[in-house]
Amino acid sequence: MKPYSEIVQNIQTLHELGETIQAAYFVLKEYDLEHPKLKGFELREKAKPEYVLMTTEGNFGESQIIKIPENTFEFEFILMLNLLAHEMVHVIQKSSENCPRDRNEREWQAYYEMLFHKIFPLVPNAKSHQLKSFGNKAIEYYNRMEKDGELQQKYATQKAEVEHLISKIT
Repeated sequence: MKPYSEIVQNIQTLHELGETIQAAYFVLKEYDLEHPKLKGFELREKAKPEYVLMTTEGNFGESQIIKIPENTFEFEFILMLNLLAHEMVHVIQKSSENCPRDRNEREWQAYYEMLFHKIFPLVPNAKSHQLKSFGNKAIEYYNRMEKDGELQQKYATQKAEVEHLISKIT
């Protein structure tokens, strides 16, 4: 992997040239986020600093498209990298025959990855306040699962990990 400063410089150069999609592919390659079921990227409207929306779109079992804001790389890089990793979790989920059908479970898994990087270990941790936000979103999706149901039981140990992480941050 290239040095961090070189990665950021390459991304900034691509972004300034209007090559946001190429910058996204570069990020996937550098941080080992690639997956054969990623069909590609599409640009969406510019994001605002307080709300950056990325989505993974496609039918279950088929290749997926990730929609990213055209100004993705104007924002803090490590945060954007974590958001891309989140979407790549959805690519993996939705391309699998065993894809979790419950949206709350899919989001739980993706936010858990943003906190602990089990699937994508090269992705660096976001800032503490961002980790706390990711953790709170994970808990929100956990709480939307059926109370004491199969999914909550399945993820109870991970929930304890998330709560512990949040408690260390606050």
